[in-house]
Amino acid sequence: MLDYLFYFFAGAFLANSIPHITNGISGRAFPTPFATPRGQGESSASLNVLWGAFNFGVGYALLFFAGSFSFSALTHVAVAGLGALLMALFLAWRFGPLYGGNRSGSGK
Repeated sequence: MLDYLFYFFAGAFLANSIPHITNGISGRAFPTPFATPRGQGESSASLNVLWGAFNFGVGYALLFFAGSFSFSALTHVAVAGLGALLMALFLAWRFGPLYGGNRSGSGK
């Protein structure tokens, strides 16, 4: 049962690595826990690459060293995917107001 908790958080860490790495590689500042104000201010592109790589490393370690993860086990993939999906939705909710992502496509 503990393995599934590891897989869930592995998915969350892996999903969280994506916006930091992509913004950092693109040369854009993006919020990190180290910014002021925390989570709203923006950190440098380099710091985002490092923070994203850290998140990726933690997610990878949780998948492959903390449990017995197998891509062929549907429940393993589903639990990690659920962690990733919930983190992605949280990030969309959290950063949508900062970057205008909560507007609809209707232009209203």
